[in-house]
Amino acid sequence: MAFSDLLLGSVAVRGKTTSHSLNELLRAIRQHLGMDVAFISQFTGGQRIFREVDPSSPHNPVQPGAGDPLEESFCLRVVDGRLPELMHDARKHPVAAALPVTEAVPVGAHMSVPIKLDDGSVYGTFCCFSHAADLTLDERDLAMMRVFADVAAHLISAEQRAAASRSEQESRIRHALASDWHTVLYQPIFDTQVNGVVGFEALSRFHLDPYQPPDHWFQKAYEVGLGNALEARAIHKALEGLESLPDNAFVSVNMSPEHILSGAMDELFQDHALERVVLEITEHAEVDHYGDLMRMIKPFRERGMQLAVDDAGAGYASFRHILNLEPDRIKLDMSLTRHIDTDKSRRALTAAFAKFASETDISLVAEGVETPSEVATLSDLGVFKLQGYYIARPLKLDAAASFQPLR
Repeated sequence: MAFSDLLLGSVAVRGKTTSHSLNELLRAIRQHLGMDVAFISQFTGGQRIFREVDPSSPHNPVQPGAGDPLEESFCLRVVDGRLPELMHDARKHPVAAALPVTEAVPVGAHMSVPIKLDDGSVYGTFCCFSHAADLTLDERDLAMMRVFADVAAHLISAEQRAAASRSEQESRIRHALASDWHTVLYQPIFDTQVNGVVGFEALSRFHLDPYQPPDHWFQKAYEVGLGNALEARAIHKALEGLESLPDNAFVSVNMSPEHILSGAMDELFQDHALERVVLEITEHAEVDHYGDLMRMIKPFRERGMQLAVDDAGAGYASFRHILNLEPDRIKLDMSLTRHIDTDKSRRALTAAFAKFASETDISLVAEGVETPSEVATLSDLGVFKLQGYYIARPLKLDAAASFQPLR
């Protein structure tokens, strides 16, 4: 393995920002060479901007974010060949000596190499300098600088690709928010005890190429800071259908704890009678502030809204939600109900949920039901509310309003 690969692996650790990794590179090369200042510059808009600087000190003559005209810099002259990459004493080189910064800083020993990105473009330079001259620097030191600059280039290239991907994703989500490419369908929830539809879950669909499932869209929306906006749009569109659906049927909408804690429920639900609204908590991660979450939801439950915990059985988080939120409904994840007729472990866990629900007066809904045998097994276990393709696929509003199951 090349040294550059080892170096890249040591600084490009998951969880570290690019800036943190670049600063580690600067500190390592500056200390290795025994020089006073190391920095990474970026060429942009005719300016040389100091992106990262080591050491971080108010006394450092170079400060992060500061800049100056590119034409007045050492950096441009190194890139275009007017200055060498290694100078033992800049004050003795006529081109460098002619620049005011050489005496003002002052700059003695100076090493600088271009940072060339993966696409071949020059981003800026990777530089070190000392205030005093240093005659000990040699080609091996310069070669080391080039390795560090290559690693910096890989990190910055990856950062730019990620930024471009984020920008593209944000653009797609904003397009969905501002158009009819985002629609809501309604999937019936059937109660075998009353032999009828008792509610519908509102489910988002996105009609943009390439196709991505709804979970992907919401995940990406949260990654670019648009998760709450996309959820709000889905809830608004879902509640618009209440008047068209049967009066005895509820509509279930999905909302994340993060969105609830933002205080958005007032605006989303203020104009709606909530006796027919079920709020499904959609988060799969742990929630740290259940007390705050319950306080936010309480006024709406007092107005008739019911609370459901989604995806029970799919992970540890759903169990915590059940114990801490005291829901009115528990929705069993399809990973638990699928093939329950042939899997004793799934039957045993579902039986435990059914007993818990009976003792706590909670309603159970089984998601992902697809076969008559699964329906029969769930009924034997005391689970009578069903959702899945066996009942119906998600429907457009007009079809949902007139839906009559054949089974």
